[in-house]
Amino acid sequence: MEKGYIHIYTGHGKGKTTAALGLGLRATGAGFNVHMIQFMKGRRYSEIDALENLPNFTISQHGRDEFVSKEKPEQIDIDLALEGFTHAKEMINNNNHDMIILDELNVAVDYNLISLENVLKLIEEKPEKLELVLTGRDVHPELVKIADVVTEMLEIKHPYQQGIPARKGIDF
Repeated sequence: MEKGYIHIYTGHGKGKTTAALGLGLRATGAGFNVHMIQFMKGRRYSEIDALENLPNFTISQHGRDEFVSKEKPEQIDIDLALEGFTHAKEMINNNNHDMIILDELNVAVDYNLISLENVLKLIEEKPEKLELVLTGRDVHPELVKIADVVTEMLEIKHPYQQGIPARKGIDF
């Protein structure tokens, strides 16, 4: 690729991480090297099990299996987000990947776990050919402005609206 684009999957509908995983799967099929960094996630989701045997697609998690309070995040959540962001910078700077997915980074910014300024600087300094994908609801307008591709997932109907819990293999 001559130029790597910046993709954003956002919105309150289901499918942001799934869309990023699909893009990463397509990229690995084309021989690209992909790494996904998950912010604010610590549970062993089914996609992690699936990706373990997929060559050229690695994943790391930087969060707990707990909900983070937007109004008053715990120090451990801030520390884990910063650890993930440091890892992201290292992965981007080592220039060994064709695509980096920053899963739930938009939420980490919205919750003030990571500063918008640091994310903007990271994007500005990314290698020209790196494809960079950001997911998560409530994306900052400044990120939308600089992105090349922005997709918003709109929730219209979902079983959890009727009290049905998340299902393994479908929702996590």
